[in-house]
Amino acid sequence: MRVLITGSSGQIGTNLALRLQDAGHTVFGIDIRPNSWTDQIETLLQDLSAPYSNYEGGIGYVKYPDNLDVVVHFAAHAKVHELVEQPDRALKNIIMTFNVLEFCRRNNLPVVFSSSREVYGDIHRYITEESHADFAFTESPYSASKISGEALIYSYAQCYNLPYLVFRFSNVYGRFDNDIERMERVIPLFIRKINRGEPITIYGRDKMLDFTYVDDCVDGIVKGIERLVSGEATNHTINLAYGQGSSLIQMAEYIGQALSKPVNMTIESARVGEVTHYVANTGKARALLDYNPQTPLAEGIVKSVAWSKTWWAEHGEG
Repeated sequence: MRVLITGSSGQIGTNLALRLQDAGHTVFGIDIRPNSWTDQIETLLQDLSAPYSNYEGGIGYVKYPDNLDVVVHFAAHAKVHELVEQPDRALKNIIMTFNVLEFCRRNNLPVVFSSSREVYGDIHRYITEESHADFAFTESPYSASKISGEALIYSYAQCYNLPYLVFRFSNVYGRFDNDIERMERVIPLFIRKINRGEPITIYGRDKMLDFTYVDDCVDGIVKGIERLVSGEATNHTINLAYGQGSSLIQMAEYIGQALSKPVNMTIESARVGEVTHYVANTGKARALLDYNPQTPLAEGIVKSVAWSKTWWAEHGEG
């Protein structure tokens, strides 16, 4: 396959691109920034949130590779509390998705879209079956941008017969996620702070989330891409997660155990816009994609800590 990945310099994009390349597929990346982890992914630097009008063979004035089989759209501004403070970045997410969809429409390409468990909101926190998301309860500009992206995709499928798969991810962690100066993620942030003996703050004593190890996430995406391109599975919205909830307190304790260091934590109230309880229903992914996540949080944390230690040793960090 010939796969175009937007957001190819991000964590999931990097892991997916390398996995596809290892399997013999050809990958082309698009991102607004260079990849900070690897130089093995051919990447076009471009801002997909600019207002474009020409989509024949590309977006804007840049020509993209011919004979593509699928576009995987991961590019987005992704931190909930940051988009509460800067809601214009949510609008950029919507523009990016529109531009990608226009490119796909004009070039007859199926699309994979990265949505989020944030679309379920917090009011219906115990309802996570895909068809039961109630978009009337939108917690943040970030979740609104993902809801808007999904709505655009559904409309393009309806009006232009554009084949798609929408994946709703949940707290993906693991390899290639430690660029916290650029985008602060809770697990690599806690790994760094606990390793340094620094205190951590947990926002939400009872917050329960479904943490997904990146290899499990990528397994599901690859199976989805294969089935979308073959026509075996099209026009579905699918949860990709581990399927089990863990508290942030438990997660922090796992990190302390993996590092063999004490955890000095402070508990504060959950921040505005953040979902406080989510455990995914993964039945649809299992049925359609033969999805079978293998990595519980305790095991995934050990892998994440080991990868972080190796990275620190090779780059003089830690």
